[in-house]
Formats: sequence, C-alpha cells, structure tokens
Amino acid sequence: MEKTTPYRIKTIIEYHSILGIPKPQHPLISLISLDNFKPVTSDKKISVVFDFYMVSLKRNFTGNINYLYGQEPYDFNEGILFFIAPNQVFSFDADDDFTSTGWMLLIHPDFLWNTALAKNIVQYDYFRYWVNEALHLSEKEETIVENLIQNIELEYHANLDKFSETIIITQIETLLTYADRFYNRQFLTRKKINHQILNRLEDILIDYFNNDDLLTKGIPTVQFIAEKLAVSPNYLSGLLKVLTGKSTQEHIQDKLIDKAKEKLSTTNLSMSEIAYQLGFEYPQTFGNLFKKKTNLSPLEFRQSFN
Repeated sequence: MEKTTPYRIKTIIEYHSILGIPKPQHPLISLISLDNFKPVTSDKKISVVFDFYMVSLKRNFTGNINYLYGQEPYDFNEGILFFIAPNQVFSFDADDDFTSTGWMLLIHPDFLWNTALAKNIVQYDYFRYWVNEALHLSEKEETIVENLIQNIELEYHANLDKFSETIIITQIETLLTYADRFYNRQFLTRKKINHQILNRLEDILIDYFNNDDLLTKGIPTVQFIAEKLAVSPNYLSGLLKVLTGKSTQEHIQDKLIDKAKEKLSTTNLSMSEIAYQLGFEYPQTFGNLFKKKTNLSPLEFRQSFN
C-alpha cells in the first residue's frame, strides 16, 4: 500500500480556510459547529497532522467508520468524544458519505502559555489514544460536557477582556478532568471487551515467556504488547490501572519475576545465567528488580528453598 506524507495544518486559521468557514474570532482558539458544513472529501484516505489540540464531540454518524475495538456496538448512542494532540497523525476515509453533528474545540498550545494547564495537559493520556478508543458518553455525561462548551462559547463570542482567557482555560481544564472521570467509568462498564483484553494480555505474556522469546527478542516492551492487542500503549496502561491497579509495565515485570522464581527454585543456574535467559543485559539490573518486587535478593529467595 502506498504511503503518503501526512498533511500538516499549522494554524487554526488555516484549518478554517480548509473547511471553508469564516476565520476564527481568536487565532489561538476556536469552537466550530459540525452541523452546518460538509467535511472535505477526496477519493483516497487522508492523513493530517495538527499543530494544535482538538477536542471533538460527534453525534449521528453516517459513513463506513469503525470506532470501537473488536467490532462491538456502541455503549452509548448520545455522543462520542475524541481527543487529538499536536503532532498526532489522524487518518480517515474521505470518500465515505460521512456526516455528523456536534462540535470541534481547537486549542493552540500558545493559548495555554504561562498557565498551569500548559504543563498539565500532557498528563491526560487520552490525547494519545487511538480514534477507536474514543470516549462514549452517556446522556448525563454529554449534558455536563455541553454545559462546559456553552460556557466556553459564551466567552468566545463575547468582547474579550482580561478575564476571558482565564475563564476559558478554567472551563477547558474542567472539561478535561471530567473526561478523565468518564474514561474511568468506561473502563469499568465495558466489561466484556476489557476482560477480553486482560485475557489476551495474559495469553500473550505466557506465550512469550514460555517460547524463549526473552533470549532472542529481550524483555517485551509496552509498545510490543499494545500492538499485539491492537490498542494504543496509553489506552492499555490506563485500562489496566483502573481494572488491576497496575500498569502494563508492571504486568510485564510481574510475569518476569514469576519466571525468575521458577528458575531460581527448580534449576541450579547461576544468577548471571538466569538474568541472561530472562533478557537482562546486566545481572545487577535483574537483581535490583527482583529485590524491589519481592523484598529478597535472588540468592536469598533461592536459599529459602534449602
């Protein structure tokens, strides 16, 4: 398949021009209604990269787009909330008869300059989720989001004064905090899909550790596991944190320690040999991790069996 370089959209003003709508009232922030215009269409897949943040609520989809992992039906039918960060590639099939209602909130990083949110916004991992990991809102959740957007819209269309930016940023921060809460709910309520992911994670780790892949490929990375599960690394870690209290990295390490305990208790291999078989470049790194996880050194653990 031929790969094309994503088209970079540097400014919000440029994006308004592409959409064929009037210039934004502020060059660094914009709130666009999806009800009154048709998206750009083409005869091929379009990939774009924005130099700004996008938060978008979409409803009433038409078009051949799959937004859910595993081809499962939507949990809620009211609205789907997407988050896109600067420099993230976003692709879609522009030849579909795609329409929707809703809105897009565009925020240039410069709008957040010299505020706490400028640094804190990177903590919201859902900006790095994939499109099929969007947030599916209940009716009550959508009402909360819509009220915040109406507050932003009110300030956006009012005569800007020294309070406007602070009020808008406060509303954005509240919106992002609510989204964090709603994602937490989504992790808990989508039990069937999420438990399938957990079961597949366990199978992948067992298979990896039992087939000597540690020797040939090294310790599996979070990226490797996420690709096997067809989810984004951030979504996977967020999901696991909510369901198990542990990140993906911690699940990998726990499986690694289980394998180490097996070798320490059933073989006469040296610490260096075990470390090598488990994919560690240095025995000391293996020893430090084992001590951290078990409160015992590998040698102390082995001696407890004698």
